[in-house]
Amino acid sequence: MVLRSLTISHELIKNSKNPPSLNHKLRWISSLKVVWKKDTKLDEAIERDKRYNLCARVVKEVLNEPGQAIPLRYLEKRRERLRLNFKAKSFVEMNPSLFEIYHDRIKPKSDPVQFVRPTPRLRAFVEEEERIYAENEPLIVAKLCKLLMMAKDKVISAEKLVHVKRDFGFPNDFLVRLVKKYPNYFRLTGLVEEGGGKSFLELVDWNPDFAKSVIEIRAQEETVRTGVRVRPNFDVKLPSGLFLRKEMREWTRDWLEQEYISPYEDVSRLDQASKEMEKRTVGVFHELLSLSLLKRVPVPILGKFCDEFRFSNAFSSVFTRHSGVFYLSLKGGIKTAVLRQAYKDEELVDRDPLLAIKDKFLRLLEEGWQERKDRLKMQREQVEKDREIAKKQQEPVERLCE
Repeated sequence: MVLRSLTISHELIKNSKNPPSLNHKLRWISSLKVVWKKDTKLDEAIERDKRYNLCARVVKEVLNEPGQAIPLRYLEKRRERLRLNFKAKSFVEMNPSLFEIYHDRIKPKSDPVQFVRPTPRLRAFVEEEERIYAENEPLIVAKLCKLLMMAKDKVISAEKLVHVKRDFGFPNDFLVRLVKKYPNYFRLTGLVEEGGGKSFLELVDWNPDFAKSVIEIRAQEETVRTGVRVRPNFDVKLPSGLFLRKEMREWTRDWLEQEYISPYEDVSRLDQASKEMEKRTVGVFHELLSLSLLKRVPVPILGKFCDEFRFSNAFSSVFTRHSGVFYLSLKGGIKTAVLRQAYKDEELVDRDPLLAIKDKFLRLLEEGWQERKDRLKMQREQVEKDREIAKKQQEPVERLCE
């Protein structure tokens, strides 16, 4: 007897009189209407990272400058691109653990102006970040290999990979560092040296140890633990308050009964509109989100890889169609695909080891915010003391006049 490795939500079966059947003809999904329901907990998880993301963008902007310093007025001119809703000087003052202001000349004979540079604490964090990247280099190599192994022809544009490096936890120089260090895995092709045209990262050797999805690994672990062979499948759990219509429950139930198709399997034989391709597409998205740092990726970023991963133009409908596996957040006016099973309410429970970098950066931010809060409190207390002293000094003068 083959057991299902992962749980089907109660909502899918509670109103069904007939048990799931593999012989049941699968209904075509395009004829079924799927209702999108807001998940406030997962939206909150995205909202909480807004301040962190803003600080990370500004830090990156300053550290990429020559000498890692920039005139304050130059930073002010980049506010729109950095999505800063207030003056750059206010931002620097609000984050004393990140930056400090000093005076210097832009040109040798020009007047001194205000510059922004990293604090010693931020420089120490950057060194710690490099140490964490070095410790987790095998994980980073495996992630990059997995992305290439899922791609058509095992090749992905280098430009696209650089664009998603933060989503998957890759260091800034991952292409230079890893391609040179691991020629047995990676090769850069195209016009790399000339600086023109496009370059591509190509997989050199297929490692079977990497060709296992998160779902397959968990099924294997469950098989070892129970002694009974467990079939790989998706963990489907509808959020509270979301109920599927009868025809959608039947479709989802039968769809789950199909054989799982690994995202690392060659599917060139499959028709793009087939039910098997639907299963494989969900598997690829599940694996991509599992490899990502926060188990969520903006949909426009996923859309950049339609050619590489054989996604259809209407690929984003997968996230609402399979609302027990994914959540499609509209927070901030940007569609974000979230892997449900990675979260418990708004807390990320399936944590990537590279998140240690984010945790340390958040602690650095919070230290600065607390320092600023304490300083403002002391200033307010001092103002009150000065007022009391001034009031007492004025009292004898008033009595004398009377």
